[in-house]
Amino acid sequence: MAKDPGRVLIFDTTLRDGEQSPGASLNLEEKLAIAQQLARLGVDVIEAGFPFASPGDFAAVQRIAQQVGGEQGPIICGLARASRGDIKACAEAVAPAPKRRIHTFIATSDIHLEHKLRKSRKEVLAIVPEMVAYARSLVEDVEFSCEDAGRSDPEFLYEVIEAAIAAGASTINIPDTVGYTTPSEFGALIAGIDQQVPNIDEAVLSVHGHNDLGLAVANFLEAVRYGARQLECTINGIGERAGNAALEELVMALHVRRRFYNPFFGRPEDSPTPLTAVRTEEITKTSRLVSNLTGMVVQPNKAIVGANAFAHESGIHQDGVLKNRLTYEIVDARTVGLTDNRISLGKLSGRSAVRARLEELGYDLSREDLDEAFSRFKDLADRKREITDRDLEAIVSEQVQQPEARYQLKLVQVSCGSSLQPTATVTLANEDGQEQTSAAIGTGPVDAVCRALNALAGEPNELVEFSVKSVTEGIDAMGEVTIRLRREGQLFSGHSADTDVVVAAAQAFVNALNRLVAGSLHQPIHPQRDAAEVASRPSL
Repeated sequence: MAKDPGRVLIFDTTLRDGEQSPGASLNLEEKLAIAQQLARLGVDVIEAGFPFASPGDFAAVQRIAQQVGGEQGPIICGLARASRGDIKACAEAVAPAPKRRIHTFIATSDIHLEHKLRKSRKEVLAIVPEMVAYARSLVEDVEFSCEDAGRSDPEFLYEVIEAAIAAGASTINIPDTVGYTTPSEFGALIAGIDQQVPNIDEAVLSVHGHNDLGLAVANFLEAVRYGARQLECTINGIGERAGNAALEELVMALHVRRRFYNPFFGRPEDSPTPLTAVRTEEITKTSRLVSNLTGMVVQPNKAIVGANAFAHESGIHQDGVLKNRLTYEIVDARTVGLTDNRISLGKLSGRSAVRARLEELGYDLSREDLDEAFSRFKDLADRKREITDRDLEAIVSEQVQQPEARYQLKLVQVSCGSSLQPTATVTLANEDGQEQTSAAIGTGPVDAVCRALNALAGEPNELVEFSVKSVTEGIDAMGEVTIRLRREGQLFSGHSADTDVVVAAAQAFVNALNRLVAGSLHQPIHPQRDAAEVASRPSL
């Protein structure tokens, strides 16, 4: 039987696989903020990125290893293809962390071998132990993944896994890379590995899965029944295509249905011991942070963290909940950190109160950043009676988009109305501080603003998404705008919030432009789509 740590280990890949969501790219400060909150959440492993992808990715993983990794904190992990260059870069990036891991992988399905790797099974079987052994020579903790395991020949999979464990892998990950399997199939695959791999007792079995058919969470829960003890997931289920298995759904399923899962861990059915180390009261806070910083809006009916997750419209449901919440609620909202308490700040609130509330929300700001956030808070407080948590989150999430900014919005003015042609005037400052002003006419005020900004920046792009939502309630609510730009097939998102939605749109557009420019200068390598060259290895 596979090694059993006695509970389910939560491996969070929001900063790696989650960031591969179209338009969800994060800068270093944003990644660091999320990593710090993931540590507060209590995940066991943070996959901080793919260090070989670009200098920026390397720097982010290294910074997280330095500032978030600790003796009592999570394992800091980096992804590496099965090549010496990738593995070496990964080892260097995670080196500052006391607890560090290299996660290396290679495809094992015949379709990937033929069309992506152009290698035979024999060649892959030779690469795996060599690369795992090399990774093991650099760190003590090595995880190996069989990419597209869900469509791999089980007998070949057993051989590859046995070789990886013999070479030093202490965690074996079984990914359903394209979200192809059903729960019964995935459970049977895990059971087969647990029974047929001779040295499986030397490694923890892990699972990774995508949600292409909406089955990722169900597949993972079935895998737990058959011996999987590490779940690789993301906050809000973000990730490539239809996303990954959602951390909050997995954790709460294991929490709510503990009596069902306890026997699979050799525990009494009514054992109160949690099945994960996650602090569930941090879930809502983490979800909002990731949503704010990535610009990936959480659908209202999303399980656990959606706006409607604990809302009851039906009269029958309302009546039942008022009499006894258990009639229609299987999760207490307070368990995931959602309360009815409205802690509001106002124009008389001081710097210390703002700092304390931001820290409670998961933001650990430097003195300079706090000064800027407080200045923005006071400006907003002059326009709103009350500043809520969501307002604060909007203020700070926009602020952390700025460190790598090439352009800064200095002024935006619009004229529009039923009998006026929408016209916008904007002033933009470049990285040298030089200001330029332009005016443009559009079909509406936002279109006019975007045309004027494009004229100043001169960066080719296509606006593919414009969305606006209310951050809080009331006539003075902040409007949060998300804009996505496309260039050469890549998406770049920007978001901003303001009581004036046109101003928010202008700033969101500038934020997206800044990401577009940065992304054009540094084209990162994609871990799955860009195959590693293992034949010619760089010297050490």
